[in-house]
Amino acid sequence: MRFLFHYPELPGPDGDVTDAGPVPGIAAAAERAGFDGFSLSEHPVPGARWLRSGGHQTLDPFVALGFAAAVTTRLRLLTYLAVAPYRNPLLLAKSASTLDKLSGGRLILGLGTGYQKSEFYALGVDMAERNALFDETLDVLPLHWKGEPFSYEGRHFSARDVMARPRPVQDPIPVWIGGNSKLSRRRAAERAQGWMPMSGGAQLSTTARTPSLGSLDDLARTITGLREEAGRQLDVLYSYQGEGLHSPALEPDRHREALAEIEKAGATWVVVSSGTRSASATLEFLDAFGSTYLS
Repeated sequence: MRFLFHYPELPGPDGDVTDAGPVPGIAAAAERAGFDGFSLSEHPVPGARWLRSGGHQTLDPFVALGFAAAVTTRLRLLTYLAVAPYRNPLLLAKSASTLDKLSGGRLILGLGTGYQKSEFYALGVDMAERNALFDETLDVLPLHWKGEPFSYEGRHFSARDVMARPRPVQDPIPVWIGGNSKLSRRRAAERAQGWMPMSGGAQLSTTARTPSLGSLDDLARTITGLREEAGRQLDVLYSYQGEGLHSPALEPDRHREALAEIEKAGATWVVVSSGTRSASATLEFLDAFGSTYLS
């Protein structure tokens, strides 16, 4: 099982989104600490009401992960997650292939359908079309990344005899699909290389418009069924938010037991974050987590 550090997201409308530390420095520290990956999420224009109730701002994940790529050599770079319907899929494919090319083949493209009505309205995207637009994205990405001429007729665009270069380093760039619904799992099994279930309890599941994940036993059964349906070994990313983890050196045996159970359930990656509000606190967390669990 491999570990990924998610850049801290500070709740509320106030503060600077980079209060937890400069992205390049934090990414480099995560790599030194022994993490295998680094991730950022996406909310280009979140609703003020959502922010006041605990939501968070974000950086543009592709731009920020480019900064992380420039100062690291082995960290996998994950969009956790990019909202596919927000973008023309050709633009999304170009951002992904550019980041993969410049990072030497380290991108993992985590995608979701999105859930914030106000954000869809603000971006001029019909939320009722989000599933159809998501499937179009899954169609277009491999066509774009082949670097050969292709045509595709979308709902709101018409690509006629187009060709995009350079090709990404990876063939293909791994696509991981987020969400707990049967549709999300089916997409992961049929059209992707990984699945990102959403943990965090019933309230978060309601907000994100996805079914609750259930227990680790439920997760294990779901992962087994997913891999049987796919007929191959899909990656599974699980978010570990164990109580007290923000002080990783305290009660390490309890966390090790919990992580062992997550691995037993079938997860191949675990993502953790620090909830920190300063660079010094984030660096302290990375050092403590690395020396306790990754050395």
